[in-house]
Amino acid sequence: MRKNIVNQLRLPISPEITARFPSTRYQGSKVKLVNWIWEKIADLEFSSCLDVFGGTGSVAYRFKQANKCVTYNDALRFNYFIGLALIENNKTQLSSDDINWLLESHSDIIYPSFVHQTFHDIYFTDDENLWIDHTITNIRRLTDPYKFAIAFYSLCQSCIIKRPYNLFHRKNLYIRFADVERSFGNKATWDRPFAEWFRIFIEEANQAIFDNGKENKALNLDYLDIPGEYDLVYIDTPYISKRSIAVDYYWYYHFLEGLTIYDQWGDHIDRSSKHLRLKPRKNEWTDKNLIHKAFDQLFNKFQESIIIVSYRSDGIPSERELESLLKKYKSHVSIEHYGKYKYVLSTNSESKEILFIGV
Repeated sequence: MRKNIVNQLRLPISPEITARFPSTRYQGSKVKLVNWIWEKIADLEFSSCLDVFGGTGSVAYRFKQANKCVTYNDALRFNYFIGLALIENNKTQLSSDDINWLLESHSDIIYPSFVHQTFHDIYFTDDENLWIDHTITNIRRLTDPYKFAIAFYSLCQSCIIKRPYNLFHRKNLYIRFADVERSFGNKATWDRPFAEWFRIFIEEANQAIFDNGKENKALNLDYLDIPGEYDLVYIDTPYISKRSIAVDYYWYYHFLEGLTIYDQWGDHIDRSSKHLRLKPRKNEWTDKNLIHKAFDQLFNKFQESIIIVSYRSDGIPSERELESLLKKYKSHVSIEHYGKYKYVLSTNSESKEILFIGV
């Protein structure tokens, strides 16, 4: 049943490092391209690296496996916990006792019901909403930051896998129960209890944790606020197609971001939206009128580093425009083409994966 979601990112660099990156259904993940990306940059000389838009963490994780000193960053708080759990964390795991405690009710804890009261008939069933309320409340009692991150990561993955299209972009719980011929999704996956998925994703996270001997770091900052200097900077921004359709992770995964502000969540909901998203906020990476300037600022900030950019052939800016922007700051820019690559859930089969290498 899980063969479609389990990736094969098992990349032993030494006998001690045989960890495997966890499975994911995250939109735009580079997990299936990471070996190709690494192949194209492996000969570059660098010790420290920054993944500016870390997302699933698959590229940062590959750098960690290559014994680099890795800094993972993502502006979204729920993504930050991926970096904390899998990149910064070198040894902490959740024990069986920890997992059992997270899945139990405790008489000394008062369990709120915000998700149950707010999101009826939108994303999950009433019982599932109560389970989320219960579990996030227990997770928030964990005092070890890495145990918290692993548990929170596993909760998010459990929420994603039980969603039609693995997104929170519309009110469509009915798809899970409609008596129709299904062209997408796996009803058995959707119907599997949250607690079972939660245990599965914790197990995957636990086995992915390893120590590469470096002091790796996870950040939750806007790209212009990232401190420090890095030998290499990897960039994989949100994507705007030539038809001006933007991939907005804040919109796609607002429910997971809301879990990071559980106590204040209600104050940040856009009540005019049927699916109760978080209130929109300005994002230059999803605005075709601002994205050229954003790339220029990003390249300027890290012009002393080797700059690697993952991109799509039909994006805004165009391939030629982005090459021109990068050449303002780097004396040599090479471009590698992977060929046609269809992302999970994408309807565009013509877009080609591109890698810019600026040294």
